[in-house]
Amino acid sequence: MATPVIVDLYAAEAATGIKPGTIRQRLRRGKLTHHGYDHSGRALVDLRELLPNAALPVA
Repeated sequence: MATPVIVDLYAAEAATGIKPGTIRQRLRRGKLTHHGYDHSGRALVDLRELLPNAALPVA
């Protein structure tokens, strides 16, 4: 199983072009897995779920 790439919604937008509001809707609807919050209270998501076919480097 691939290692998750956990980022906040704004980093996810920078990487994918998907707006944070759209990602929040997907979280509320259960289409994405919520991975908690960062120290600033921003929701965290797995970038691999947003780009399932992308070859992301493993950190």
